[in-house]
Amino acid sequence: MVERVEYDEFGLFHENIAEFDLDVEVPAVRRVESPAADDRSVSALVWGTGPPEVVFVHGGAQNAHTWDTVALALGRPALAVDLPGHGHSDWRTDGAYTPPNLADDVARAVVEHGPAGVAVVGMSLGGLTAMMLARRHPQLVRSLVMVDITPGVNRAKTKAILDFVDGPQSFPSFDDLLERTIAYNPTRSVSSLRRGILHNAHQVADGSWQWNYDRTDRSGDDRGSTAMPDAAIIHDDDAPNPMWDDFGAVSCPLMLVRGSLSPVVDAADVAEARRRRPAVEVHVVDGAGHSVQGDRPVELAALVDDWLRRHR
Repeated sequence: MVERVEYDEFGLFHENIAEFDLDVEVPAVRRVESPAADDRSVSALVWGTGPPEVVFVHGGAQNAHTWDTVALALGRPALAVDLPGHGHSDWRTDGAYTPPNLADDVARAVVEHGPAGVAVVGMSLGGLTAMMLARRHPQLVRSLVMVDITPGVNRAKTKAILDFVDGPQSFPSFDDLLERTIAYNPTRSVSSLRRGILHNAHQVADGSWQWNYDRTDRSGDDRGSTAMPDAAIIHDDDAPNPMWDDFGAVSCPLMLVRGSLSPVVDAADVAEARRRRPAVEVHVVDGAGHSVQGDRPVELAALVDDWLRRHR
């Protein structure tokens, strides 16, 4: 007999609160949908009852729930978007999950569910998507926070991440999936990783587990294009990534947050960010890897809260 693992999308917030000893009550959280191009829809979580003060955009192979603890600790009305091909959002038939394309889809959700001129916080693929949102739809973005990402990202810096994302699609059991996830995420607690899997994978009829995000093989590679979501931001050419020009041209205030244990943003990236944007604010979160929101969510929430207070 197949052992079923129960999952309630809105039933795990008490675990986030307990793990990080937050003195908060669970606010109203609801899921909303916004129309996108090609008869697709973009899904998002609305936190609180007031107009969102901040929009969260997750990284590749993640989903909106990666921000749960940050949203709880922050305690402000917020919108957390599922990028196309992730979470509850529809997949693109062309697999073109590039920051410009994703930014246009996120813009639709912001227009429908958030007031113009909100702060936008994006991590990894979501950080570059948020940057392109500020470039392509500047009226929607009052200020920008990029979490552990710059246009200087390349394959060498993201090897561990791509090795994890490029792994199997299916696992015989939840424990097998959890074991592999733990091995690749040494800075995260087991309880946090367990919640992450429940939000990012599903159990099929035979009891096995599969990831939710789009891993469709569009490459002809017999492994499938499994690194596709994060591969969209990789730039391995000798010439500088053209998105550095977009970074420098963002007109709103910008903060860069790094994880102290992450190789994704290095000193050269910070130097280039400061050269392009002398006023950029840079913070390093001790003990955090690439997923700062998962490793040190309370510290990240404090940085975001201070940023929001200073950039109303």
